[in-house]
Amino acid sequence: MSWLLVFLGFSLLIILHEAGHFFAAKATGMRVEKFFLFFGPKLVSIKRGETEYGIATIPIGGFVKISGMNSEEELPPEIEPRAYYRQSAWKRIVVIAAGPTVNVALAFAILFFIYFADAQQVTQSVGEIRSGTPASKVLRVGDKILAVDGKSYARLGSVERHEKLSEAIAAHGCRQKEDGCLAPSPAPVRLTISRQGAVRTISIRPEYRKEYGTSLIGVTYKTVPENIGVGTAASRALDTISLVARKTGSVFARIFESKQRKEISGVVGISDAAHQTIDVGVYPSLFLLALVSLSLGLVNLLPILPLDGGHIFWTLVEKLRGSPVSLRTMERASAVGIVLVVMLFVIGLTNDIGRLTGEGFHVR
Repeated sequence: MSWLLVFLGFSLLIILHEAGHFFAAKATGMRVEKFFLFFGPKLVSIKRGETEYGIATIPIGGFVKISGMNSEEELPPEIEPRAYYRQSAWKRIVVIAAGPTVNVALAFAILFFIYFADAQQVTQSVGEIRSGTPASKVLRVGDKILAVDGKSYARLGSVERHEKLSEAIAAHGCRQKEDGCLAPSPAPVRLTISRQGAVRTISIRPEYRKEYGTSLIGVTYKTVPENIGVGTAASRALDTISLVARKTGSVFARIFESKQRKEISGVVGISDAAHQTIDVGVYPSLFLLALVSLSLGLVNLLPILPLDGGHIFWTLVEKLRGSPVSLRTMERASAVGIVLVVMLFVIGLTNDIGRLTGEGFHVR
């Protein structure tokens, strides 16, 4: 049953993404020929008005076909005025950007709901200590971590603050190589903690964990229920979106670095993680759905063809140069883009296979 829910959730994200293109095209006067879920040979379809709606056989993605997407396509005289390439640049950008915008907006809506309905404040106190880890030797449940190496990051929000603290701790662990730990850091991390009202500084050396690709001390922070307003929930949702956007940009900007490549997941990995979060509960499942929707929107905005961002980029180029870009140039750009997209898919699938056959995804 959970796998069916995962499939339906992903299908919903695709439908909403394509619906963004569809309704924007209709609103700007363009002619939409097809609205399909998935690719490949047609499985089932129905025609309503001028648009054919259907489901294809290969369960990856979906598409909306607008008349005149190819600038050299010949169309009947009565259709030609509504062709994509006959429209102004701003209309084309609106139509192409509508898909990713829907995904980002959906992610915001889900995150807002989660933060408003089930607000949890991450405290500075240790909530759980994993047995056999470095923390189990020196920390206790209830210890309040005030600073790492003298830095408290007090002006940051709770999410960014804990991220900075985690990064500072990991910096004292092992330098990573392709298959694990290269060499330990010469100095342990210094934690300033409060225990039963007394402030003290302790030293601890993080332990490299291959399944996570980083060094950890083995603690999780205590969370407590929190009543927040609409503004705070919206702010936290935006902070999460901003954080994911920066992380996504960082991974793709350094895709040729082995550590960054390991952070990329494909559809298999995302499906497995989604399956596990559904077993955990409603809110973790919704949170993952929001992250997948957000990632779908952000990745589609990359300025490479055939992604939506590529169409936006070349439309802007056309606007700046004052004349259409040749079809040959677009085809060459698409060929390069397809190679990059396939490369990302292969990297993600390879990482997924490694996780499935190795240490797993560890979302629990």
